[in-house]
Amino acid sequence: MTMNAANSTIVNTPAIVPASSLGASIRVEQLTCAIGAELQNVSLGAASRDPALVAEIKSLLLQHKVLFFRDQDISRAEHVAFARHFGELEDHPVAGSDPENPGLVRIYKDPGSPNDRYENAWHTDATWREKPPMGCVLRCVECPPVGGDTMWANMVLAYENLPEHIKTRIAGLRARHSIEASFGAAMPIEKRLALKAQFPDAEHPVVRTHPETGEKVLFVNAFATHFTNFHTPENIRYGQDYAPGAALLLQYLISQAQVPEYQVRWRWKPNSMAMWDNRSTQHYAVMDYPPCHRKMERAGIMGDTPF
Repeated sequence: MTMNAANSTIVNTPAIVPASSLGASIRVEQLTCAIGAELQNVSLGAASRDPALVAEIKSLLLQHKVLFFRDQDISRAEHVAFARHFGELEDHPVAGSDPENPGLVRIYKDPGSPNDRYENAWHTDATWREKPPMGCVLRCVECPPVGGDTMWANMVLAYENLPEHIKTRIAGLRARHSIEASFGAAMPIEKRLALKAQFPDAEHPVVRTHPETGEKVLFVNAFATHFTNFHTPENIRYGQDYAPGAALLLQYLISQAQVPEYQVRWRWKPNSMAMWDNRSTQHYAVMDYPPCHRKMERAGIMGDTPF
């Protein structure tokens, strides 16, 4: 409040508190020993206009790998603006985007469509790209009253806990990742081949290095179809060894995301949000709810080439 010298009356004026000053009051609740934290007393709408607050959130993201937020009644423009602090946004070739906010992908499940009853497997987003996203910011618009949770897994921990002989065996291995064999599988052959022509299969290391933390990450998921450099004299005796040996090893590695000790599970409510580091995690949207609407909006942040 201020004092008016002319008439000695008190004039109430609103206090203007920079969003950055709220950073110290963020409350962090770790959700599991392995991965995930809920951040309270923070608005992503305010963060969309405050680089200092974004920097604090990014530090927490690198530490916990997935962050959760409740009661984020923000606009689509604020959603996009917040995500853009972390990099340029990308469109998805299959899901539709909001025409007024490029890069904001609408993942809407319609109970009237039988195809929308199909869900996914454990995956890291868009590893079929040469440069998969570095992360994503997902907001719940509408969700089932019960069910429809999303789960995330810590793939740094998954790599750390592999037996040493497996780590030795997969060092230097590379794998092919395909949109044709995943999103394209349900398409008519002409559309599937056109999709592959637009997005040729990508090849990535089986164990990538996180570009900011230096951590080693197990980097194969449901988009991975096969190893590209397994068939060598060091790995096989005769050609007959190749098919079962390589396939069983790949499936063993992919299955590590299913270990409960590496996971966190998040129950959605309208205006809840999640942000995850796509370089070090996998996730799974649980399809356990009856036919009803499930509307999510996601901003995917462009990443770099895994190494």
